[in-house]
Amino acid sequence: MRCPFCSCEESKVIDSRPTDEGARIRRRRECMQCANRFTTYEVIESVPIVVVKKDSSREVFDRNKLMNGMLRACDKRKVAMNVLERAVDEIEAALQNSLDKEITSTRIGELAMEKLKGIDEVAYIRFASVYRQFKDINSFRAELNKLLDDEH
Repeated sequence: MRCPFCSCEESKVIDSRPTDEGARIRRRRECMQCANRFTTYEVIESVPIVVVKKDSSREVFDRNKLMNGMLRACDKRKVAMNVLERAVDEIEAALQNSLDKEITSTRIGELAMEKLKGIDEVAYIRFASVYRQFKDINSFRAELNKLLDDEH
């Protein structure tokens, strides 16, 4: 960290405290050259995730869209809201932790189906039917057969 008084790059941290409910760290520093003290703030860098849609258009990832899609799939099913929130949190964390800052909507859909498969099989099939755009009963049957094969 460069000293604002003499531009020296050597300083030592005297005190560190979390601020803004842990969202930032306040650091009190002392310059090793001029001995002046100054304060810095450390913030987690959040890089937006860009979703590349099937038509090649791009938009910023919206966790609410994902949550709403999963909620619709779980309509009238006995799935607790906190279970869905945890699944969306895990999907978002996986996206944030990937090195790619552009993620295809296909990948997000696959992650959602993977989570729903473990939460509720009916919700999984509902989500898959919309996401995979089943054209007829045979494509629907094929997805059901895959689900049944995974159980055995």
